[in-house]
Amino acid sequence: MPDVSRPVDEGELSQLVAEAAHDAIALEIIGAGTKRAVGRPTIAERTVTTRNLRGVTLYEPRELVISAYAGTPLATITNELDKHNQRLAFEPVDLGAMLGGGLGEATIGGMFATNFSGARRIIAGAARDHILGIRAINGRGELFKSGGRVMKNVTGYDLCRGLAGSWGTLAIMTEITVKVLPKPEETRTLLIAGQPDEIAVEAMCAAMATPYEVSGTVHIQEQLASRLATEVASSAGRAITALRIENVSTSVAYRVEQLKRRFSAYGEIVELDHRESLGFWSELQALSFLWQSQDPVWRISTAPTTGIRVVRAIAGYMDCRVAYDWSGGLIWLEVPRSADAGAAEIRRVIATLGGHATLIRAEPSVRATVEVFQPLEAGLDRLTCELKAAFDPARILNRGRMYSHV
Repeated sequence: MPDVSRPVDEGELSQLVAEAAHDAIALEIIGAGTKRAVGRPTIAERTVTTRNLRGVTLYEPRELVISAYAGTPLATITNELDKHNQRLAFEPVDLGAMLGGGLGEATIGGMFATNFSGARRIIAGAARDHILGIRAINGRGELFKSGGRVMKNVTGYDLCRGLAGSWGTLAIMTEITVKVLPKPEETRTLLIAGQPDEIAVEAMCAAMATPYEVSGTVHIQEQLASRLATEVASSAGRAITALRIENVSTSVAYRVEQLKRRFSAYGEIVELDHRESLGFWSELQALSFLWQSQDPVWRISTAPTTGIRVVRAIAGYMDCRVAYDWSGGLIWLEVPRSADAGAAEIRRVIATLGGHATLIRAEPSVRATVEVFQPLEAGLDRLTCELKAAFDPARILNRGRMYSHV
């Protein structure tokens, strides 16, 4: 187990990284470690955690802006925003419990380093789309900043978005400024039970095409739906398709009635009230339908109209249990355990039909021997190596976490 360093400020962290670069000491960079089991096992002699870099440094509710150190727990951010009836609009996903840890422990730095977004991404954008500014330390130990604390365009390279999704391989974010949005007055959810995948995706895409501003669409196959704590969903004994509507109360009531009328042909529709809806979508944020198993899990993004074909092709090779988010564009795929977690077949399908597949849950021995992240095309691979060389020339930050040669 590598030694663990816990710097308390940017100065200490900067010095630590500079010394590691000078001595060619590989560092594993983590926040709370809730996503440590994702990606290839990192080649490192020392672990560095940002957990002591915590605290909200700026919050302007009227300006819809909040800044916090990277090690600040998301729960702290959420609690602060709750006081002013605001939220992180992209609905961050919590992998903690699904990977065998706890809920609510993830940090804001880890959230943006991985760029994982929830169901509201289809209307609000990804996590990276909400970053206004960052402070970070590169692989030389140099502190730099990008963006600012206001919602306006700035000149120069957009390093904020470039670091989002880099999994700590380019730099260590120390402070992040993000735009937030008011919470809706009311949330309701329409549940349709028993639809096959093809019909469910058709319904979800049709719902998104209506003028009623549906903010979330998910279809969960029966085997996974039965694991939900929301009783009306788990007790149905069938697959569940959910449509979410958020707005002021009078508008929500009207939109719900219009959607019920339009989708009545798909079968009986059960309506979840505001409290039930919040509970249901919180479950989905935490991926609770994947908790009751330790089988490998893949996260596949593709075009909504292609998702069905991707799943059907993979199912031709292996048994799989599936949940579709983003109207079918995001697939959570649970597969049986095997030497490569089904990587060979899944990569073959993705190469044919298009998309990106990331192995989210698997044993370390499996993650060490397969491509965990989507393999890069030659041009993109060359650009990735050049970026790594520019930000981290000694290759000390999360070496091998995403790709063995980076």
